Amino acid sequence: MLRQFDVIVVSKRFADGAKPTPPFTDPSLGWFFVDDINKGFEASEAEWIVVASEQVKVTREFLNNLAECNASFPMVDALAPRIHCLKDNTFHSGFRLDPHNGMCMLDENAKMRFVAAPHPLIGAYSRRIVQRTGKVDASLSYRAQVVDFTLRMLHAGGKMFSVPYLVANTSEAVDDTLFDNSKSLDEFTFAMFKSLGLWTNRKFLMRHAGTLYGLWKRRKELEEKRDKAILLSKLDKKFLEELG
Repeated sequence: MLRQFDVIVVSKRFADGAKPTPPFTDPSLGWFFVDDINKGFEASEAEWIVVASEQVKVTREFLNNLAECNASFPMVDALAPRIHCLKDNTFHSGFRLDPHNGMCMLDENAKMRFVAAPHPLIGAYSRRIVQRTGKVDASLSYRAQVVDFTLRMLHAGGKMFSVPYLVANTSEAVDDTLFDNSKSLDEFTFAMFKSLGLWTNRKFLMRHAGTLYGLWKRRKELEEKRDKAILLSKLDKKFLEELG
């Protein structure tokens, strides 16, 4: 019988095989401390998989709320929790598509809605959509991986939902940037191109023209990955508009 939840905690410091003590244990819960999301996906045997940075506190209360969301919204395959930063009492959410910026974080008071990507610090995915979507693109850095995987999930028929009352806490400052230098901008652009193509991203590309060189340089590789991502795509134009 499948476990109810697995929690994949991601950090570069786990590259040496370090296995911290989980904050709590439960027969219906598995913990995986990894430096590579794919390692966690391969080991997971749960119905729902939480992927979280180590700075986020995954508690019993959070998982109980996640279980309630799973029961209340059976039509969604993934959930984008909000993050409450206890240090400055701020809330941080998932991202919607934005023609000029690629993606923009939801307003603090945003209502329940579908999103294009979760906050990079935490996301929850059903086992079925992880299996349909496939592996995380290991060629990308962590934040670009989150964007890329969730966008590819859309083509696999998945939908990610933001529920304001599903909240995870952190005591550390929260970084909302999806890209903050030329390398991360290029990787973000690669992720957006693979799933959404040139036309949907045209305004973003015009605003960040420097990324076009990277797209051209890796065009063959990216076009092959794009073909795989959108093969038999279940993403329709109407739902894509809802993500904006």
